[in-house]
Order: sequence, then structure tokens, then C-alpha cells
Amino acid sequence: MAHDLVAEVDRRYRTIPKRESRGLVGHSMGGYGATRIGMKHADVFGALYLMSPRCLSARTLMGLTPEAMQAYSAMKSPADSAGLQWMQHATLAAAAAWSPNPQNPPLYLDLPLDAQGEPRADVLAKWAANAPLAFVDQYVGNLRRYAAIAMDVGDKDGLKDDTATLHQALDAYGIANSFTLYEGDHTNRVAFRFQEQVMPFFNQHLQFGAGQ
Repeated sequence: MAHDLVAEVDRRYRTIPKRESRGLVGHSMGGYGATRIGMKHADVFGALYLMSPRCLSARTLMGLTPEAMQAYSAMKSPADSAGLQWMQHATLAAAAAWSPNPQNPPLYLDLPLDAQGEPRADVLAKWAANAPLAFVDQYVGNLRRYAAIAMDVGDKDGLKDDTATLHQALDAYGIANSFTLYEGDHTNRVAFRFQEQVMPFFNQHLQFGAGQ
């Protein structure tokens, strides 16, 4: 995504094809993606804005219950997921991304519980390895390259603690970043924040002239 998609956008549209003119932003799971991609690809992007990023810390069993395991066991194909509850969908999505297993049909993924309901340390380790708070220390050099990094989250959002922890981790390394805890929940201020904060942020920190 960081290279092929960016190259295709540069090919199709009238962009300024350099990192100093590219910003990366995402909200919720998009915030997770922006965090992860941003840490690894500071060679592609010049400024980073994280809005209520999800899944920053290592996931545990993500609400896996005996009922959920029973529902998964009854599935014969991915299409059977249509009747699952939201959290059950989220768990499958996490497993598909973080613990895929092409030798384990019909879902081709591994869950962090075995058939006896016991936690699987190997799968939980894979999930933990995909948590930005677990690998932020490996990308300090990359993060220092950004012209600016900002993050925000609502004061009634359950993700506020993880977002604050990421801010503190960057502060500990002396990486310039801003953190805003605003009045709101996970979704009710996103459109306003994007218009009033995110766009001005990129207007200030990205280069818009080809000769800059």
C-alpha cells in the first residue's frame, strides 16, 4: 500500500510526487493503519495525523466467548460470517490479518483459543507483534523524519488511554508530536476535526510548491 498505491495515485493524478508533499491520516482502524504504515514508511510520507487509532496495544482474546467459538466452529465458509455479531466480525478480521493460516480451512486463520478453550500463546504472540505500541521503539529513526506528527481522541472514547500512551512514548524519545484530548466520543466529532484540525495541519506541514 505504501509504495504500489502511492505510485498509482502519482501516475493517475496531478500530484507532487515527493514525501514532503504527502500526508497520511486515518481514523479508528484507519488510524491503526496510518500508525503502522507511518512508522514503517517515513520514506514515503512527510506528515502524520492519527485520529482515535484502534488496536495500538496488544490484543488479548478480544471478547472470545464459548458462544463465539461455537459460532466460528459452525462456519463452513467465510460467507457464513454474515450472521455474526460485530465483535465476532472484528475478531475474525484481526485473525485474518495477524494470524492467517493457509493450511487451516475453511476460514484459513488461527484464533487465540484452541478447541478446548485454552489460550494459544503462539497466536497471541503474533497478535502482539502487530501492535504499534509493541514495535514503536524499532522505528524511532523513521518517526524523527516527519515534519509533524499529531494525534487526537475523544475524552469519552475507550481508545484514549492507548493514544495517550503512544504520545508519551514519542515524548520519551524526544520526537516532536502533539496530542489533543477533545470533548467527544469515538465518532461524533470526526467530521468537524477533519475539517477544522486535520486539513489545516497538512496545509501547514506539507509542501505544495514543486520547487519547495
